[in-house]
Amino acid sequence: MTALRKVAVTVLVTVTMALVAIAPASAYAPVDIVHTERVQVGPYALTVGFSTWPIRAMKSLDFTFVPDGGIADKSGTLKIEGPGLRQGRRPAPLVRHPRKRDNWGLDVRAFDDPGDYSFTFAIDGPLGHGEGTLSGVHILDQPGPPLALSWTIGSLPLIGLIVFLGVAWRRTKPGRQPLTV
Repeated sequence: MTALRKVAVTVLVTVTMALVAIAPASAYAPVDIVHTERVQVGPYALTVGFSTWPIRAMKSLDFTFVPDGGIADKSGTLKIEGPGLRQGRRPAPLVRHPRKRDNWGLDVRAFDDPGDYSFTFAIDGPLGHGEGTLSGVHILDQPGPPLALSWTIGSLPLIGLIVFLGVAWRRTKPGRQPLTV
């Protein structure tokens, strides 16, 4: 009976430690908005928040879209246009931000090409339908060295490992060694 009790206590302690360890991982990082722009979308005033400013190409950031009065009784769509995006894309529905549930938003979005982008909003709510555009959002060049140089430098350890293994393989000549048991 005591062995069963020891096993039960060990399992209970292990499960408790695992739950305590994953508690910080289940908490979400807050979205820090560092820059906002106001857009008039028909009868609705909309605040567009950016987690990074100025925006750089190929760097992830969060967007929040907050209409005055909240999102509870409203729905809407968003269409983003710019040099790095396909032309003719259909508007996407505005959805809750995954980490800021009382706002609409985009989580960890990055733009591939620099240039001027525009965000076109359509909102339906108790005051009717409205459309508005935030234009002239300038995306700067990507930070850091050019992408080809970054990949070249990053692959040097792999190339060194392959050369090392090739030299070691040729020196030991494993195909010519007698098989010993």
